[in-house]
Amino acid sequence: MGLASKIIVPIEDATALVSEWRSKGEKIVFTNGCFDIIHIGHVLYLEQAKALGHKLIVGINSDASVKRLKGEHRPINDINGRMHVLAALASTDMIIAFDGDTPYDLIAGLLPNILVKGGDWRADQIVGSDIVIANGGSVQSLQFVDGISTTAIEKKIKEN
Repeated sequence: MGLASKIIVPIEDATALVSEWRSKGEKIVFTNGCFDIIHIGHVLYLEQAKALGHKLIVGINSDASVKRLKGEHRPINDINGRMHVLAALASTDMIIAFDGDTPYDLIAGLLPNILVKGGDWRADQIVGSDIVIANGGSVQSLQFVDGISTTAIEKKIKEN
């Protein structure tokens, strides 16, 4: 059994694993995204998110979800590839794919202690913040690395 198979968890198994972590007093951090072309901005962001607690759960948009959010030309990498790359990062403890446009239901089921998103999001704008705060948790917005994004990489490739 490889490392990825221990980190990439079906939704139906995630709640039990989170309960096990909680029973050990571990603080659960949750973030989500498409993570289409993993770059240094993603790596630094996930390291910062992990540093806020003991376990980092990454919700990752399914291929259909990415296509709805980003357009017909995306994702560039399929869900299997995106999950395996994320699983190789030291910061990730669990990766769960979700098919909705937002991870609201996933957050409601897992009830993380800390909800994290990147960019210029205010805590009250982050999907699931209401659930996490009502459950006694906190919500944080971490800064992105300026000028680094999958869209910028895609644009640079097209220009060359």
